[in-house]
Amino acid sequence: MATDTAADAAEGRRARDDVWVAAEEGDMSEASAGRPLLFRTMKVKGSILHPYRFLILVRLVAIVAFFAWRVEHRNHDGVWLWAMSMVADAWFGFSWLLNQLPKLNPIKRVPDLAALADRHGEAVLPGIDVFVTTVDPVDEPVMYTVNTILSILAADYLVDKYARYLSDDGGTLVHYEAMLQVASFAALWVPFCRKHCVEPRSPENYFGMKTRPYVGGMAGEFMSDHRRVRREYGEFKVRIDSLSSTIRRRSDAYNKGDDDVHATWMADGTQWPGTWIEQADNHRRGQHAGIVKVMLDHPSCKPQLGSSASTNKPVDLSNVDTRLPMLVYISREKRPGYDNQKKAGAMNVMLRVSALLSNAPFVINFDCDHYINNSQALRAPMCFMLDPRDGQNTAFVQFPQRFDDVDPTDRYSNHNRVFFDGTMLSLNGLQGPTYLGTGTMFHRVALYGMEPQRYRAENIKLVGKGAELGKSTPFLNSIPDGAIQDRSITPVSVDEGLMSDLATLMTCAYEDRTSWGRDVGWVYNIATEDVVTGFRIHRQGWRSMYCSMEPAAFRGTAPINLTERLYQVLGGQAAPSRCSSPTATLSSPAVGSTLYSASLTSTCRSTRSPRCSS
Repeated sequence: MATDTAADAAEGRRARDDVWVAAEEGDMSEASAGRPLLFRTMKVKGSILHPYRFLILVRLVAIVAFFAWRVEHRNHDGVWLWAMSMVADAWFGFSWLLNQLPKLNPIKRVPDLAALADRHGEAVLPGIDVFVTTVDPVDEPVMYTVNTILSILAADYLVDKYARYLSDDGGTLVHYEAMLQVASFAALWVPFCRKHCVEPRSPENYFGMKTRPYVGGMAGEFMSDHRRVRREYGEFKVRIDSLSSTIRRRSDAYNKGDDDVHATWMADGTQWPGTWIEQADNHRRGQHAGIVKVMLDHPSCKPQLGSSASTNKPVDLSNVDTRLPMLVYISREKRPGYDNQKKAGAMNVMLRVSALLSNAPFVINFDCDHYINNSQALRAPMCFMLDPRDGQNTAFVQFPQRFDDVDPTDRYSNHNRVFFDGTMLSLNGLQGPTYLGTGTMFHRVALYGMEPQRYRAENIKLVGKGAELGKSTPFLNSIPDGAIQDRSITPVSVDEGLMSDLATLMTCAYEDRTSWGRDVGWVYNIATEDVVTGFRIHRQGWRSMYCSMEPAAFRGTAPINLTERLYQVLGGQAAPSRCSSPTATLSSPAVGSTLYSASLTSTCRSTRSPRCSS
């Protein structure tokens, strides 16, 4: 089976090579000056593209001739019916034209990881903050979330160069204690992945594979290590699945004899500050205090080798770096009378909190059911962000969404190949693809609402920014550092002063009379906050890149029945109407591509699982 899969992959690559050819790179002065180009640009062969363009021209002539005939042969007996049909035909013709314009010049850009390694050694890669959002442990199963987080912790990126944040918008103790279990199991899983070059690094998906070709350098130890880790993962799953009942039994024991308060209790004997099982004032889904818990501290910059095999630790990690990335749990404050703005509000809180804890110049966000499928996934977008040609002007890099558990016939069109492998490559030839809500790496300062030519640290003026970004002095002072593109992550001391500043940034009232949700951060008051956020960034002059790699960088969970699929489709239909309405305040410099990508992105968003839409 492994041989068949490799053969199919090779055949697919040959088919793609028959379509794409290298494009001229334009000005090569940067490369000649000692700054190598970090990605290659490919275009469709002229023998394929030119006939397609000619066909589009023929169709356009036919449409114009049809409209001319309709005008000359109007129906005088039913003018109003004729006028309505003409308006409808004109709209469909205009939509068709917008659909075809980007496809006249499809572009594919391929990251060059080898060039990145040559130019940017391991020690000088910039820092990354990784955001994951979740809400309900029932609608969004905890096992999806913990596997996503484990795959991030095990990614092939410098351990001290990235930090991982989980936003639990439900404020449940289940998610918090699941993170404690993740931190414990990751001490075994992450070194195992590094030792044996495991792919993918989501344990559920890895252990679910029928064949696993070994590519590591310690084949003699692999089988025994594999059996041990698989057994530990089985016990880990049991602990995760039993968290709800464990917490309930513990809380019942603490609440025994107290008829007034039915609190939810943590393992250390203190009351959980978030949402209780039996909800009460200040402990409800929409009413609880903000919570920040650093689960794993920022690691040191020097490798820390593990111990040799022993009775208690049968896996030999003596030659493996056992450090783990920083892991932070966040649940923002919620109060009655405030619109929490769902996922967009949670993302903006994470953006502010991370600015004080790690302040990496780049951030990447995931839905809770999208795991890292390719361990090099965090390196690939750096090829675009650090490229000497357009890296300074690239706001975000968008990856395609790939899905597991899709039936062979793909009856619900979950793969959406036309969009991800056609439309997005077409938009790549213009200002770039739009933001799809997950699997996207951003320049931090682009989310702060700054224009590309002004984002360099020495050009950032903080005077008067309080009215736009809020009046937290530590947060405002962090902005110039976050704009330094080559900046790493500097460890901070989590003391009472810092916790007080973080609590301020998470309050509901912090965004009052500021530009958050409009010109800063993720956009509010619209169901398709991801699409409109991308449009706003494009409007400010930034461009974006589309990055597709093999194996797929990220994979998610697809709808398993027609009901879920229709629910998602209906949820995404607001995009074209809201984004192209006369009252819309956001538009891309290329109006045609904006309207076109709005309508197509509504279809794309429908592939996202409602379980992790926050």
